[in-house]
Amino acid sequence: MTGDAVYSASDVARITGGRIIGAPGERHLVRFLLIDSRKLLSPSNTLFFALHSRQNDGHRYIEELLQRGVRVFVVKTVAEDWPNKYSEASFILVGDPLVALQKMAAAHRARFTYPVLSLTGSNGKTVIKEWLYQSLYEKQTVVKNPKSYNSQIGVPLSVWLMTDRHELGIFEAGISQRGEMKTLAQILQPETGIFTNIGPAHDEGFDSRKEKIHEKLQLFNHSQTLIYCRDHQDVHDEICHWQQDHQDISVFSWGWDPNADIQIIQQEKGEDKTLISVMHQGQKMVLSIPFCDNASVENALHVSAYMKHAGYDDGYICQKLSALQPVAMRLEMKEGVNNCTIINDSYNSDIYSLAIALDFMSKQLRHMEKTLILSDILQAGVPDKTLYSEVASLVASKKVGRLIGIGPNISLQAGRFTIPANFFRNTGDFIAHADLNYFRNEAILLKGSRPFGFERISNLLQQKDHQTILEIDLDALIHNLSVYRSLLAPGVKIMGMVKAFSYGSGSLEVSRMLQYHNADYLAVAYVDEGKALRQGGVHIPIVVMNPEIRSLDTLLYHRLEPEIYGFPLLQRYIDALEKLPEKSGEPTYPIHIKLDTGMHRLGFAPDDVHNLISIFRNKPYLRVASVFSHLAASEDTSHDVFTRKQIAQFDQLCRALEKALNYPFLRHICNSAGISRFPEAHFDMVRLGIGLYGISGDPGVQSLLHHVSNFRSVVSQVKTLSQGDTVGYNRAGMVSDHMEIAIVPVGYADGLNRRLGNGCGKLLVKGHRAPIVGNISMDMCAIDVTGLNVKEGDEVIVFGEGMPVLEMARDLDTIPYEVFTSISQRVKRIYYQE
Repeated sequence: MTGDAVYSASDVARITGGRIIGAPGERHLVRFLLIDSRKLLSPSNTLFFALHSRQNDGHRYIEELLQRGVRVFVVKTVAEDWPNKYSEASFILVGDPLVALQKMAAAHRARFTYPVLSLTGSNGKTVIKEWLYQSLYEKQTVVKNPKSYNSQIGVPLSVWLMTDRHELGIFEAGISQRGEMKTLAQILQPETGIFTNIGPAHDEGFDSRKEKIHEKLQLFNHSQTLIYCRDHQDVHDEICHWQQDHQDISVFSWGWDPNADIQIIQQEKGEDKTLISVMHQGQKMVLSIPFCDNASVENALHVSAYMKHAGYDDGYICQKLSALQPVAMRLEMKEGVNNCTIINDSYNSDIYSLAIALDFMSKQLRHMEKTLILSDILQAGVPDKTLYSEVASLVASKKVGRLIGIGPNISLQAGRFTIPANFFRNTGDFIAHADLNYFRNEAILLKGSRPFGFERISNLLQQKDHQTILEIDLDALIHNLSVYRSLLAPGVKIMGMVKAFSYGSGSLEVSRMLQYHNADYLAVAYVDEGKALRQGGVHIPIVVMNPEIRSLDTLLYHRLEPEIYGFPLLQRYIDALEKLPEKSGEPTYPIHIKLDTGMHRLGFAPDDVHNLISIFRNKPYLRVASVFSHLAASEDTSHDVFTRKQIAQFDQLCRALEKALNYPFLRHICNSAGISRFPEAHFDMVRLGIGLYGISGDPGVQSLLHHVSNFRSVVSQVKTLSQGDTVGYNRAGMVSDHMEIAIVPVGYADGLNRRLGNGCGKLLVKGHRAPIVGNISMDMCAIDVTGLNVKEGDEVIVFGEGMPVLEMARDLDTIPYEVFTSISQRVKRIYYQE
């Protein structure tokens, strides 16, 4: 993150209360803040904060950053040899690097006198912030949080973006437990506040809902004005109580309540918009909001309330609210034409969000050539020469191979870009001249300001237009990884199970994300799966659980490591290795030995271990990388005695093997259920499978996990049927009374099991579970939507948000594994991340 201000290391030490070790404090000037070593942009003027968490420790990456040119660090500890080994570096020793980061942000905020608006509440913060930006950017130069950077770390990084060129700051603030808001208030120091609403999110961090409201209100203890909806009674009551101690702070409310400053007097919902009539100081204003859902209407009214309070005239407010655009809360990744991958990020168009999107492309698609399609960056607050010089530097540093610039401003700055580039006046001009053969085997990032309508380019370049899609939330996947990582002792490794197309989620995309977040191993079922991961840029160790020795050349070429589970397989592997030409250096070949401790599928029996040891002693080129076993019933408490017997036997066998081999290897026996239920059996590594995708049989862990997959479709057609009519093949769906059905383009070829037909299964539409009528066809099914007022194009959830996959598994009398892995690869996968 970067602002315009420059600080010396001495300034940093003074602000944070730290002590400089190493180079004198005036030697280095910093402009950039860094907390993630993978996102280094400009080493010579970067300040790195070595943050520490249960999952990670920034101090681990300091030597790497020193070698890459970073010279100023805020740290809690300093290695003895660093000051001498890196005498040109300045280490600022503090008690807590996170607190130091927050102090730096507070000091930076204090440099600016223009107003800051801050938002808090349970829901709507990000949308309101973005809609305020959409409404105000023509009048004021606005700085705001990138995406939803509203945490104890995100707020400081966001405030660091403030410069003298801005005229208004809009920052959201989120908390999850008591004591956090005081810190954010000291950083933000807002003149005006918006309290959106209160809901159940993060209730577990507070004794009561009342306490949570009180904690959030601390953001505004020194503000001038607080804006809120008077109709939320619990919020209103607490604000009234809070105001008794803050009588110098004015409140500005809106709602149906006659005492509200802006009173709603009429609301009329149409098919695609909502008309709201309001009164303020005796003057009527009619707002046309281009949304019909209650949450969007509430968010828009918060925007209008702020604009009214800020003195904007009614005509301008009405104009801007009628033009509000949906806020894409996430960055999407999907398959494109000619083996391309499309990353669509039209959520923000500024240099900061561009850097975030380029980082995402780099970490997910590092092996592919990279193309950026970028529109004019509007309302940047800096001269175009300065702006596009920074863009050109950023694009070059992220190793983008080709630029397509769209818009008059970026076109005029073409000479600032050193990479191959083409420029077009507008989106229509690009589409008119686009040749899809021009895009092949590359990653394409779409980054366009709203007026440029980049959804037209996305539609042009994407491969599949099937309306049935599987969304994979990469943020949720990484959250689940962190949940399980928090259950492990330091040093215990994680093997991510990505076999079976990563449980239907897409092996390559999930594997890249696990690699980026420091998983230690991946496991696939077959050699071809491992080969595809290697070709996709995955370089961490990969274990093949069912190796075929006739694929030995492929196995060795792609550095894949086989599971060996029996003597015949081991002998075939030895025979194949001994036919290889002799290589210098006596190479060793890592293998992973599976022991059968009670599952009775694959694996060496306990009595086989003595013979195994003899073979390994005679074949020194075989290197045992790990020894593992499989728990038969780790999720079932009724079999805990048996499970502990398995664990004890596994431990005993591993000790015997290690003593005989005279070198260490990794030991692992726990699957997802075992990780949470048997911490004593974590050994050196655990295998994380279904838990990664949000499923756990442990209620405590399940409550912490986020669902990763959202399988959805749309209504293709709505029909009205009468008594005696039938639906589908074999006339299996008999209509006994008046019925409305919706046809949904998802069938058994997509992964919707035929056993869910005839009322056995349900799909979610408009918040209601609609029974499946008749037999499920190959490409579609019918659901009963009588009385739900369903229309063509309405969203239908097969499983996901509001429709847990566990429910579908129960209807099928099966397990979530089967449901996930049954989703056809013809279903378009869309990966998204905030």
